[in-house]
Amino acid sequence: MLAIDAHDLAKTFRSGWPRRRETHALRGVSLTVQRGAIVGVLGPNGAGKTTLLSILTTLLVPDRGRATILGHDLAREPGAIRRRLNMASGNASFLWSLRVEEIIAFYGRLYGLGGRALAARVEELLGFAELGPHRRVPYNELSTGLKQRLALAKSLVNQPELLFLDEPTLGLDPDVAIRLRAQIAALRRQRGTTIVLTTHYMREAEELCDEIAFVKNGRLLARGSSEELKRAIKLGDVIALRVDAGGAAALAGLPGILRTTAEDGRVELTVDSAQKRLGEVLQRLHESGAVVRDLEVREPQLEDVFIELAK
Repeated sequence: MLAIDAHDLAKTFRSGWPRRRETHALRGVSLTVQRGAIVGVLGPNGAGKTTLLSILTTLLVPDRGRATILGHDLAREPGAIRRRLNMASGNASFLWSLRVEEIIAFYGRLYGLGGRALAARVEELLGFAELGPHRRVPYNELSTGLKQRLALAKSLVNQPELLFLDEPTLGLDPDVAIRLRAQIAALRRQRGTTIVLTTHYMREAEELCDEIAFVKNGRLLARGSSEELKRAIKLGDVIALRVDAGGAAALAGLPGILRTTAEDGRVELTVDSAQKRLGEVLQRLHESGAVVRDLEVREPQLEDVFIELAK
């Protein structure tokens, strides 16, 4: 069963007077997310990622399109949807004077918790987010990393089946980001939570996401796993060699080679799999009499996919 089944979502923002200006934030985006999956929504600034999340979380009404969230119609049953999802932002902001435990308790009350149930939930979330030692610290005295962990704890107060994370590790030190990513992965592993996240950190997307949806100019350009996206835009492994003149010509016709560039005796081969093709490449060069002076094998990164799609 799908957690999200969205079709042809569109949203245009209008501003300015007397001359009206229109910004087409979404131009017909369709997206499906399986229950229990972690899906990343990537794209350059202004691509429409936050608008898409805002529509799927019922914060914005689309101009066009339809969606079913956790089996509920987005237009007709927003209240039922809100009870079963939550969201955390990398730019979260809470009342500056409230303490950590008070903030979690406040949001717990909004979801109908009280008494012992509320106290138990606050303690559970303080432990999960490693905020116990900071429970009495006012929000304005927290570091950026602690604020992000508090935002994650708050987003779990209603035990959501579907969780949206908008830039969850934005601005964090690497060690703090690693711990927060581990906590996000644990949510899916231990509770089966479906997670949709946006991020500009490609390593984070590769580490966490089962699938990636790439959005640009309000349109969904590509969808698939990291490996599927690399293959789709022909970003395979790279075999870089320095060979005697004529070496590149000897490689013509070999299977699995997606792209070849040659300049000043240096040949770069983009192949579907370096493990599968390296032996064949070296064998062909040996048979042609070419001498290999240098060899390097590089795997493509998701960042390469991002750069290629963002062009």
